[in-house]
Amino acid sequence: MFVHKIDESVSLKLIELNDAEKIFKLTDKSRNYLREWLPWLDNTIRVENTKEFIQSCLKGYIENKSITTVILFNGEIAGVAGFNSINWSNKTAYIGYWLGEEFQGKGIMTKAAKALTEYAFNDLRLNKVEIRAASGNKKSRSIPERLGYVNEGCIRSTEWLYDHHVDHIVYGVLAEEWRY
Repeated sequence: MFVHKIDESVSLKLIELNDAEKIFKLTDKSRNYLREWLPWLDNTIRVENTKEFIQSCLKGYIENKSITTVILFNGEIAGVAGFNSINWSNKTAYIGYWLGEEFQGKGIMTKAAKALTEYAFNDLRLNKVEIRAASGNKKSRSIPERLGYVNEGCIRSTEWLYDHHVDHIVYGVLAEEWRY
């Protein structure tokens, strides 16, 4: 089992099938909160849906196309973060994340995104890391902004959220720019 300890309270652990129940419970508990910005909540209605998600994450990991971790806060699953995809040809990783409502405002996601960025540059030897967030999602956008990512622009109407399209702001940082 891969575990990366960030500090005394925050760690990243490679996602496993036996995490399904806890991830589903956290998702269900935070459903109304998460639904504002995440398009997959209505399709995650049973623990089996979470197991299917984890199986696809493990397949991506085995195929060297993605890395998905659970975020542990004081040993408890607080959310999910990782590289939704890794483009080895272009040496670019794309970070995605979500955090349960009760874990918001503790700096957890900033620490997780920083650790993933460092891993991308130091261990995977990638050239660029991107984070995309809905233009109106101030909390999610604050993560790359806090970490010194560059706002590279807006992709208009790129995601369908239940009944409307949202724009995404693309943030990127290059290995040569990373200062943390």
